[in-house]
Amino acid sequence: MGQPVITDGGLATELEDQGHDLSDDLWSARLLADAPEAIRAAHLAYFRAGAMIATTASYQASFEGFAARGIGPAEAARLLRRSVSLAREARAELADDGRQRWVAASVGPYGAALAGGEEYIGRYGRTVRQLRDWHRPRAEVLAGAGADLLAVETIPDIDEAEALVSVVSDLGVPAWLSYTIRGDQTRAGQPLRDAFAVAAGVSQVVAVGVNCCDPADVAAAVSLAAGVTGKPVIAYPNSGETWDGRRRAWVGRPQPPLPDLAPRWVANGARIVGGCCRVTPSAIAGISRVLAPG
Repeated sequence: MGQPVITDGGLATELEDQGHDLSDDLWSARLLADAPEAIRAAHLAYFRAGAMIATTASYQASFEGFAARGIGPAEAARLLRRSVSLAREARAELADDGRQRWVAASVGPYGAALAGGEEYIGRYGRTVRQLRDWHRPRAEVLAGAGADLLAVETIPDIDEAEALVSVVSDLGVPAWLSYTIRGDQTRAGQPLRDAFAVAAGVSQVVAVGVNCCDPADVAAAVSLAAGVTGKPVIAYPNSGETWDGRRRAWVGRPQPPLPDLAPRWVANGARIVGGCCRVTPSAIAGISRVLAPG
């Protein structure tokens, strides 16, 4: 089946390691306006570490979030497009090495825009239709900004997955769908088998999987995703630490290094592998050495 594709790690993690304060509700998306060059540098760091996919700084960006900062809809749309152009610029800077690379425009969950860790809980009290209407304007902008696909990620709930799959289908753009999970359930407590089935017959969803979860939960989820959907599976957990929304901090200790765990995920069916929050370029370099040597 060929070597797995390596995706990047925690964009915010790298930006914080550069010295940027991301305590703002917009998180890394704030830097789209304030320090775009830092985002480009973060993408470059992951590409140079061996990542083949850059995920844009649009995860926590939303029209409502930008409005709270006094940024109107037209400028918000421009900043969303900038998130894609920065990743494309980083890719272009390394084009001479002949490696194929992709840009995935991040479409985070509604809970991310609430900025209190709600994506790790799910069930926001919104209907599928309300979630679809909320997501559509941002997804439309990102879909037209020149990314290779949409990264529909950290989804905690089947209702939100259904809303986003509907939007992706209407737009006719390729996307991956990844859930944040706890054990064998979504964060909202639904069976993962049912969650993966949402994307099973949707051609626009080109990969399914899990992200920003405990690394210990990945292997079983990968097997299930492959069996339910027959699609390529993506796996990019966090370091094993846990987000405390009240304290706005990661707590606990990292799990075993991801490069040690990744071969099992590939054996179980993962075709795209990387990391999420608290996963640094050095960890991605380790995954790349193990899974895509040379």
